[in-house]
Amino acid sequence: MAMDRTYEVMYIVRPDVEEADLDKLIEGFNQVVTNGGGEVTNVEKWGRRRLAYIVRKFQDGIYILMFISADGPLVAELERRLRVTEPVIKFITVRTDLENKRVAKIKAIRATKVKTSAQQQPAPPPESAPAAVAPPVEAAPAPAEATA
Repeated sequence: MAMDRTYEVMYIVRPDVEEADLDKLIEGFNQVVTNGGGEVTNVEKWGRRRLAYIVRKFQDGIYILMFISADGPLVAELERRLRVTEPVIKFITVRTDLENKRVAKIKAIRATKVKTSAQQQPAPPPESAPAAVAPPVEAAPAPAEATA
């Protein structure tokens, strides 16, 4: 089974869930991925934050972000479980491998190009040559005052 697809799964849990229950919930979703043949690369707890709009009569939620490597059917099963789990009030899954591939391609192209500022740098002046000194300017004679 090829797991060349990476995903970010963000889900929001009700704010009244206890810390121990939250850890069990996160571990349960991690088990869904690992038992299905996927890999959880990272889990970030963002903590309690204000929602942009009221969802199921909640103004706050606990944000959890999972980074996973899996195939399509496994992600569909994870989304199904997120949908039917009562404490989860919202979730979204974003496929990130295409974006990562595009960013890597752009970085490779930029690395091959030579910076134009590096090509147009002037040569430093030789240190042994004395600095050119301007000849002293003599003061112009003062104009004669008219006597009347």
